Amino acid sequence: MGGSVSCCISPGESPKIHRRELELEECPITTTEDVSEDTGTYLQHISDRELPDELAQEANPSDHPRASTLFLNKSQTDVREKRKSNYMNHMSPGLLSKKYSSCSTIFLDDSTVSQPNLKSTIKCVALAIYYHIKNRDSNRSLDIFDEKKHPLSREKVPDDYSVVDPEHKLIYRFIRTLFSSAQLTAECAIVTLVYLERLLTYAEMDICPCNWKRIVLGAILLASKVWDDQAVWNVDYCQILKDITVEDMNEMERHFLELLQFNINVPASVYAKYYFDLRSLADDNNLSFPLEPLSTKRAQKLEAISRLCEDKYKDLSKSAMRRSVSADNLVGIKTAQAVLS
Repeated sequence: MGGSVSCCISPGESPKIHRRELELEECPITTTEDVSEDTGTYLQHISDRELPDELAQEANPSDHPRASTLFLNKSQTDVREKRKSNYMNHMSPGLLSKKYSSCSTIFLDDSTVSQPNLKSTIKCVALAIYYHIKNRDSNRSLDIFDEKKHPLSREKVPDDYSVVDPEHKLIYRFIRTLFSSAQLTAECAIVTLVYLERLLTYAEMDICPCNWKRIVLGAILLASKVWDDQAVWNVDYCQILKDITVEDMNEMERHFLELLQFNINVPASVYAKYYFDLRSLADDNNLSFPLEPLSTKRAQKLEAISRLCEDKYKDLSKSAMRRSVSADNLVGIKTAQAVLS
């Protein structure tokens, strides 16, 4: 994953927007070995703060691959109601429009865990946030994320801003605007959802109508800095949203990091879990990922990749066999020497 997380207060623009090439200056990295024992300074290792496996999985699902994601649990009530309604009305939504492979045509999904489809992933993340808001337990929040106390635009915030749940389309448009303007990737959207759920768990708060925009913005800001080596600066988000200030962005970023206890690590297993749970959410809500017919060119490319992987597997098998034979020979020689002596 990408570079370090820091608050940017430069009045200029980041290299992410215009794709400028910059020379990176090497900065000294301070490690625990640089700290003298005489100073008495003790840096607590992250493993010292970890909870037992069973307790940690229950408390922090964004940290452990076996714990169920919060958004999938939040969506189950609505999914069950939809299935019950479809069963009562003898309806099968989405089945007629879904594409299936045949003898003459093979349809492939272009979205994979390593290269997710951007548009579909953002739609699924927006839907996950929608269920978080709709099926929230309460309205616990913090002032730093309250949109009325820290508005994102000069437009007057409606009086009912804290009670009217946003629609899925509104959430999707907000996220899509940020991702399109900042040129962010689909992987960043998945990491954004991980940070969002980690915030709700660690800070024991809820995402609700009054704070969802600022929480999502903070999660995107942090995810882009962690995931992308060439991250978007805080000042660039001010140019996208126009009326927000750099100082406000910096303050929100500091609070977000403190509430996460500076735990910005996302294991590959957790990332994969969120990806596949988002796909499950899409299936439950008839949000199909794009399917494309298998072309001759793509079939040849897949065949070449398959041959390459097969050759690598054969080489590894031969190497392992040679090592095994060498070990057996060595054991035999040592045994013979022991008998002769």
